[in-house]
Amino acid sequence: MTVVESVKDAVGLGHHGGVTEGGPKIQATREEMSAARLPLAYRDSCAHLLIPLNKCRYDNYYMAWRCMVRIPNLWREVEGDCQLVILMRPQDERHSYEKCQYDEFKLRVKKMDEIRAEKGGARSN
Repeated sequence: MTVVESVKDAVGLGHHGGVTEGGPKIQATREEMSAARLPLAYRDSCAHLLIPLNKCRYDNYYMAWRCMVRIPNLWREVEGDCQLVILMRPQDERHSYEKCQYDEFKLRVKKMDEIRAEKGGARSN
């Protein structure tokens, strides 16, 4: 366990068993991150999205509109009636990565608010 992982576990941001509040979380291994040559600052819980994004960027000369990932669209309107079906619609890989980063930020803020509440609102700085 690295220092960063032990600090995350100490403040409650570590991923216990690969599962977070939002459900199962796919993690990139250290070997995958190293093989993808990710800078240390980007080796976080969203690295599993950044690795294919960077590969797509490299392969397509940074033409962002070519980097799409297929995600399910659950609703479709058929003759004025909405039916639950699984359709695949494209989503920007960059958007997926940035949403992951934002969700992680919200978790950190929530945890910091909990820590502050335990201290009676006192700030650490």
